[in-house]
Amino acid sequence: MPNMPKPLLYRPPPRWHVWAALGGAVLLHLTAVVAAMKREPPPMDLSAIPDAVVIGLDQAPPDPEPTPPPEEPDAPPPPPPPTSVPEFVEEQPTPPPKKTTQKFQPIARPQVAAAGPVSISNAKALAISAPRPEYPYEARSRHITGSGVCVVTVDAGSGSVNDATMAVSIGNPILDNSAVSAFRRWKFKPGTVSRVKIPITFTMSGASY
Repeated sequence: MPNMPKPLLYRPPPRWHVWAALGGAVLLHLTAVVAAMKREPPPMDLSAIPDAVVIGLDQAPPDPEPTPPPEEPDAPPPPPPPTSVPEFVEEQPTPPPKKTTQKFQPIARPQVAAAGPVSISNAKALAISAPRPEYPYEARSRHITGSGVCVVTVDAGSGSVNDATMAVSIGNPILDNSAVSAFRRWKFKPGTVSRVKIPITFTMSGASY
């Protein structure tokens, strides 16, 4: 069986189509290049450029303005001067005490108590306290009366009575006890008497001496 040609599934395009497409692409590219070259650049803005300063050779550049010095802060006030304490202080001698003349009063001479018994008149003048003996109701109701003598011993330092006794009895123990009890409470000026002799009489009107 003779070989028969196989049917072609893909038919390539004709060559002139390829060359036509390639030539169109090159033409477009060249047209774009020419148009870009013919486009003029936009004008430059020269307003932002500073003016040039022409300085001659003989002319020196102007000196820059001096910068003012910074303001100095106010100085703090000076501290107070230290109080100097002296290292040594000389002690002043103590002045001697002033002598005061003291006036001495003469000492009163103590009165000496009388050695013997003092009479009743003198005893009354030297007595500080001299209570009168009471007339007991029992003796008054019986109308008992009588007279006697009482002797008291006095302490010279204090003037108080130390002891009292009936040297001569009145004749009734009730009246004797009343007289002794009253005379023991007597008190004299200190240093004046040592013994006092006191006569006493009881009547219906009372005791008397």
